Amino acid sequence: MWLQYSNQTTSGVWLAVGYYAEGCDAGSNWASKGWFRIEPGKSATPLWTTNNYSTFYAESDDGRVWSGPYTVTLPLNAFSDWCWDLGVDPGQSVGMRLVTASNAWFPWTATVNLT
Repeated sequence: MWLQYSNQTTSGVWLAVGYYAEGCDAGSNWASKGWFRIEPGKSATPLWTTNNYSTFYAESDDGRVWSGPYTVTLPLNAFSDWCWDLGVDPGQSVGMRLVTASNAWFPWTATVNLT
């Protein structure tokens, strides 16, 4: 399934997504990529996955934060396929929020609304 994020705020948003990546370096089975810029009223579709679980972290220009309990340190600049246990310096420690979807193996698009 494709996972789309829709910015329904009046401020720009920076987004990072996490996903299951079996056999990722350093013993982790999770990786992430980001930072995706989503302007107000726009959407981004940064992830294709067949796993029912993924994560995300987002912060808006006006200070809003969408976070959760899954802590990871992410690079400060754009990155792709970053294994969670690799660490980075300098980096930003964030809490990723869980996204649960059913039928992830099916080719459809799920949308997470950032409000």
